[in-house]
Amino acid sequence: MAEKIVLNISGMTCNHCKMKVEKALKTLDGVEDVQINLDGGTADVSFDSGKVSADDLKAVIGDAGYEVK
Repeated sequence: MAEKIVLNISGMTCNHCKMKVEKALKTLDGVEDVQINLDGGTADVSFDSGKVSADDLKAVIGDAGYEVK
């Protein structure tokens, strides 16, 4: 079942940050789409909740060096 979540992320300051977070999220099996809003500091993520959880999304963002608020 596809779900959508908006994650507030601190620490993204440039396009490189945006690409790093996007790439990290897309490595997870079950992530279908990622839209990063750099100005707003958010990531809109569509994912299959049967394959990946919101906690998994937050963990991979943390591993990339950013904090989910």
